[in-house]
Amino acid sequence: MSTDPFTIIKTKTMKTNFFFTAVTRLFLGVMFLSLGNAAFAQAVPDTSKMTYNQISNGLKLIVFPAKGQSKQKQKADEFECYKWSIEQTGIDPLNLPKIEAAPVQSGPTGGAVKGGARGAAAGVAIGAIAGDAGKGAAIGAAAGGMAGRRAGKQAQAQANQQAQADVVNKENEMKATFVKGFSACLEGKGYTIK
Repeated sequence: MSTDPFTIIKTKTMKTNFFFTAVTRLFLGVMFLSLGNAAFAQAVPDTSKMTYNQISNGLKLIVFPAKGQSKQKQKADEFECYKWSIEQTGIDPLNLPKIEAAPVQSGPTGGAVKGGARGAAAGVAIGAIAGDAGKGAAIGAAAGGMAGRRAGKQAQAQANQQAQADVVNKENEMKATFVKGFSACLEGKGYTIK
């Protein structure tokens, strides 16, 4: 063995380069293999955990394989159409975006003041006939204020119910849009949808 310092350094450098080259090739090979598996997994959906027509049943659709597709083929087609409809509509029925209702109204509505003013005016007229316009106005104002407050609360309750109904309608509209896309995709693959 040579004791020449340049030969020793050259030998160590060659061993180090060989080691780094081998590790780099191994690392790149593993990366390409992982990426290839990920791409293959996306190309062929894993429907083994799904039951037959699980997606269409969840959407309350009846799907008939008009071209004699197998149950396994239908599962794969439904999964592909599910993904396609999400891409086309931007809606995932399992993860609908949060729709906020209009803020709940509470507190005074001003109905008591308006009702009180109307009641006072009516009370003045009745009190004038009875002989005490001031007393009639006070009684009328109290009665009118209570009626106005009740009407204001009813109006708030109706507005809050309408806001909640609007949220439900918007969610139903989004689901219907998704179902249209899903159905169109399956029809294109040879299924009859009802």
